[in-house]
Amino acid sequence: MNNRVLLNLQYLSFIISAFIFYLCVMSKTHIAFLLTGSNLGDRFGLMNKARIQIDELAGKVIAHSNFYETAAWGKEDQPNFLNQAIKLETNHTSLELLNILLEIEKSLGRTRDQKWDARTIDIDILLYENEIIENEDLQIPHKHMHERNFTLIPLMEIAGEFEHPIFKKSIETLYWESKDNLDVFLAETHYE
Repeated sequence: MNNRVLLNLQYLSFIISAFIFYLCVMSKTHIAFLLTGSNLGDRFGLMNKARIQIDELAGKVIAHSNFYETAAWGKEDQPNFLNQAIKLETNHTSLELLNILLEIEKSLGRTRDQKWDARTIDIDILLYENEIIENEDLQIPHKHMHERNFTLIPLMEIAGEFEHPIFKKSIETLYWESKDNLDVFLAETHYE
């Protein structure tokens, strides 16, 4: 075997090894839990569109809760919200996922004028694996999720046993310990 053929075989072996490394390490899938919400416009339609776009752009939606309706939290002089929890399998990092979700919100008419203002769509990352992330762009787990029944109830439907990485308690336990007295109702279902 001449040196040129040997060199080509070594190069091919390197390329195959690099590709296998990428498949095993770089394309690792992650599980994220999201909460979608809407209180303006066609709430069911917007949330269905958001879930479809999440599935197309962010990863694979592997579970979602029913829709739940509740009064607004934080700023109460606005229409009721619909909320839905989503379990997502994704190859994206948490920051990449955030940027994709922000683009989906924007494509569905979301504007950011005031904190807790009415909105066509809101998509929050509640949990990303068991990671704890605190920086100016992203906080995971979501800092208020354990205080809000409109988050805990839909999340409990699809991930009741999942353990909160900071509190070391299941989502169901956090719900039963929640001091939130805002009523959360199962909404009439409208799926595409």
